Amino acid sequence: MKVLVGVKRVVDANIKVRVKSDGSGVETANVKMAMNPFCEIAVEQAVRMKEAGTVSEIVAVSIGGPQSQETLRTALAMGADRAILVETDQEVQPLAVAKAFKALCEKEKPGLVIMGKQAIDDDCNQSGQMLAALLGWPQAAFISKIEISGDSAQITREIDGGLEKLSAKLPLVATTDLRLNEPRYVTLPNIMKAKKKPLENVKAADLGVDVAPRLTTVKVAEPPKRSSGVKVADVAELVQKLKNEARVI
Repeated sequence: MKVLVGVKRVVDANIKVRVKSDGSGVETANVKMAMNPFCEIAVEQAVRMKEAGTVSEIVAVSIGGPQSQETLRTALAMGADRAILVETDQEVQPLAVAKAFKALCEKEKPGLVIMGKQAIDDDCNQSGQMLAALLGWPQAAFISKIEISGDSAQITREIDGGLEKLSAKLPLVATTDLRLNEPRYVTLPNIMKAKKKPLENVKAADLGVDVAPRLTTVKVAEPPKRSSGVKVADVAELVQKLKNEARVI
């Protein structure tokens, strides 16, 4: 079975994000970039399934500028067999991602698509669900476990009330949650091997996909700074402050 795995280039999760002075977005110039953490989990899951003999080929896919090749090379170093970069210089929103993946699914004919449940830059949590809708495939969001048996998948997913177990027919679109696995450390030998693995560049227009943004960002602002706390002598003073100063009771 072939698996398509989505990976996205985002600001490193350990970097403090700074808003641009004009409020048009966040600063990315001279900022360390990395693979989206949820996408790392998706790649790791695909690699583990290949090691178990369930998957025969892993294709990593990213949508963005030429710099996204670095992210794809990381996916190749983790264990993906080949990579595809859908190159565009425009801001890529969830619907555009879903359309591009739909075109690639029709071309590659995978049995499973694994994506991170969300990206840490826009936090949209939409691409996987939109892709499933466009393809007419079953979907399993926020999965914490997946097992393939024949032409179906047994899935455990996290919900507010606990864990939900599902069974779905393949082909399937799945999005990963944090507790699905812990991504492996990429070793230097595998990084060197990844340089020789095939990486295909295609233009979004060549796929017949319009990736023009449908939404406009009006303004990006940092959250307001919290004022320092104060100590109170007793419960009566706390109630007085909550009632007269904070006005929450």
